[in-house]
Amino acid sequence: MDLASYLRVVRKRWRIIVASALVMLCAAALLTLLTPKKYESTVQFFVSTADSSTNAQLAQGGTFTQQRVKSYTELIATPKVLDPVAQRLNIEDPSELSSQITATAPPDTVLIEAAVTDRSPERANQIARALGQQFPQTISEIERVSETQPSPIKVTTVREPTVDTTPVSPRPARNLALGLILGLLIGLGLALLRDRLDNRVRTKEDLEALTESPVIGVIPFDSDAAAHPLIVQSDAHSSRSEAFRSLRTNLQFLDAANHPRSIVVTSSLAGEGKSTTTANLALAIAESGASVCLIEGDLRRPRLLQYLGLEGGVGITDVLIERVDLADVLQPYGEHQLAVIGAGAIPPNPSELLGSQAMRDVIARLAERFTYVIIDAPPLLPVTDAAVLGALTDGVILISGSSLVTDDQVDTALDSLEQVNANVLGVVLNRAPRKKRSPYDYRYYDYRPQTEDTKERSRRRRSRAKADAGSGS
Repeated sequence: MDLASYLRVVRKRWRIIVASALVMLCAAALLTLLTPKKYESTVQFFVSTADSSTNAQLAQGGTFTQQRVKSYTELIATPKVLDPVAQRLNIEDPSELSSQITATAPPDTVLIEAAVTDRSPERANQIARALGQQFPQTISEIERVSETQPSPIKVTTVREPTVDTTPVSPRPARNLALGLILGLLIGLGLALLRDRLDNRVRTKEDLEALTESPVIGVIPFDSDAAAHPLIVQSDAHSSRSEAFRSLRTNLQFLDAANHPRSIVVTSSLAGEGKSTTTANLALAIAESGASVCLIEGDLRRPRLLQYLGLEGGVGITDVLIERVDLADVLQPYGEHQLAVIGAGAIPPNPSELLGSQAMRDVIARLAERFTYVIIDAPPLLPVTDAAVLGALTDGVILISGSSLVTDDQVDTALDSLEQVNANVLGVVLNRAPRKKRSPYDYRYYDYRPQTEDTKERSRRRRSRAKADAGSGS
């Protein structure tokens, strides 16, 4: 992944990163509140040799003491030193002191720093003072060669411990900073993992990576689509209406030599917006002056006539069983050359009926009369109706709802069409997320005709702007 891919993941999954950072920040704050406060008192020793009268002895003694200091830092937390300290302070368990004392020796020095931590600053100071008195005595006893000769090593306390009321643990600022950084890293990892595991189709690029068929349309998401499904008719100048007109144009130029006349519109699953897309596409094509016959081919859950507001007493099923004539079920719609055929009575065997010779003959008759015959078919994965119709028509358009269908489901739908040798004209991404509008992006320029009301609103806005500018000066 390159930098742009990481930025895309962060932009898309920022909620996971923020949530993880907040959780870890709260955990660090809670841990800081629950951790008992500890205070520290430090005592410092200087180690020297007893006999340093000449320069040679002084150099040898310095090297000797530096070597000894490394051992003394380990010796300071042994029972030899801590048992007398515990007796002096009336501590029952001297082993507890070893976990409270930390000894360090700065490199290339003969200094030893012993830090004592305790929940009480006064108690930490008492232990450090007792240690400052006992440690030199213990070293003198250990290094003494005989009872008559003094120890060649001298340990001197050079810095007495003091009472420090500032706790050394916990450290709120450090803990919160570490919690925030750890939360951001965990959140980024979870976001990357979620992005890798997420195989839903969301963008046009996702569709292009799945199939060699062209993406002939991208329909933006509209939260008001359920209330106003026929956007081409209800709001002809909206960006979504223009998207359907762009789909119409792309469809018209797909194959100029072998122009498709009969087209099936389907989807992988239910709820991807195939019926509303079919209706709006038929309206957009009819607006261009072409004659269109729109067939409600979903004989299981018909929705098309409901969107168009037409009656569905008789329909295509009645024609196929020769109950009525084809001309009797054609319902004109709107002011253009658009005719609609409803589903009719729901049959017990939709697949057999749609794949019959009678259906092939009906499609052929309608193709001779209309420029386009568009069939709204059921989704491909639950039933085989759309695949059956795809084998009878000139081509199929597959609708893919953004964030509603996975890669595997689209692949399976395309495979089912390939098995019947259906001609996939292209795929359409429906419910595509809208990008943030930019004043410099012409794609989002709303090219609506100005009416008298809009002109008057524009004049009022300009008047208010001039008034504000005058008052500001």
